[in-house]
Amino acid sequence: MFEETVITAGELMTRDVAVVHPETSLMDAVRLMARRNISGMPVLDEAGRIVGMLTEGDLVRWHEGYSEKQARWLDMLAEGGNLAPELLANIRNEQHKVKAVMSAGAITVTEETPAREVASLMTSKSIKRVPVVREGKLVGILARSDLVRALAEMIERPAAPASEAATIEAAPSVNEALRRRREESVRGKRR
Repeated sequence: MFEETVITAGELMTRDVAVVHPETSLMDAVRLMARRNISGMPVLDEAGRIVGMLTEGDLVRWHEGYSEKQARWLDMLAEGGNLAPELLANIRNEQHKVKAVMSAGAITVTEETPAREVASLMTSKSIKRVPVVREGKLVGILARSDLVRALAEMIERPAAPASEAATIEAAPSVNEALRRRREESVRGKRR
């Protein structure tokens, strides 16, 4: 998908990252997610280090542990129905903090990480966004939507001249590159 040139996480990332702290109220976190139209965000400690992620999935699973009842609540919300009053009351309750709901830890990448590696990481780890760090500090976030936007821009570019097209055709496909990486990994483990 991103084979022709090496596009990096730093080039595609969103720099204005919405963040919360472990002690942020759930109500404030939910409002921020809705206002920014995002489905997840990093959780930072007082020193600015990433200690976890808060996602819409965490919020859905949160109330008394994940259950079929909660799955129905999400379906009802998606269909315009009303959510259970106790779920709404728990979210409104100021005593519930992000730390009670967030997923601890986070997979991160650096600004220099190639976009194709980020895409592979997102697929293999089933994640939708990856914080981008420099010297351990958050500098951006790269979501699947950022990768799709980059792909759309590449598709909209004018076609390459014939001499460049021959070079591009000779480049390995994403699948071929991933296959080669898996083979190299297997060989490395045998040593």
